[in-house]
Amino acid sequence: GWFRRLLHKSKPSSVESSCSSSFLPSSSSAESSGSSHSTTVAGSIYLAPVLDINSLGSARWAKTYDVCICHSEVDLELVEELVSYLESQPQSFRCFLQPRDATPGSAVVTELCDAVQNSHCWVMLITPGFLRDPWCKYQMHQALAEAPLANGRTIPVLKDVDRKDYPMELRNLYYIHMALKENCFRQIRDTVVRYLQELCRSSASRVE
Repeated sequence: GWFRRLLHKSKPSSVESSCSSSFLPSSSSAESSGSSHSTTVAGSIYLAPVLDINSLGSARWAKTYDVCICHSEVDLELVEELVSYLESQPQSFRCFLQPRDATPGSAVVTELCDAVQNSHCWVMLITPGFLRDPWCKYQMHQALAEAPLANGRTIPVLKDVDRKDYPMELRNLYYIHMALKENCFRQIRDTVVRYLQELCRSSASRVE
């Protein structure tokens, strides 16, 4: 009854309506405990809005891709697994995979820059092959130049690389360590979801 009364007190704006959903990342503590995100403020209960990243009104569609995977050619098989995992999720993530999505005949520099600029998030798969590949470093620098403060857009993933070899340019960012592939994939998914949800929330507040 209290929830129905709360809904009748104020009607959400059209943008908020288009972004609202019951979606929560599957790895969140709220789902495991069966509770929703709530905070008690001045004796009343405030339910934090949960945003639908598939909403047509979402700022998500301002870019061509949700995720750009920056990787070495020697790690292509692992990256294809990650892309297959993300694209099969309920959110239907749109991933840029260079061998599949790059335009034949285009300059490598142009394709790498376009992939960064047209993606919301960038996954840096840092492996020994990544550290040896100058094109990987170029794309990493392009991503950092695009969003210097990161805010969840740049997602470093370490595999078979010692902490001491972690690129200096990324030292201010937390990274995901790929010890168990399935857990790593879920962490990447949840990080992208959080960023896109925040993007939708920010877009809704600007419209208001």
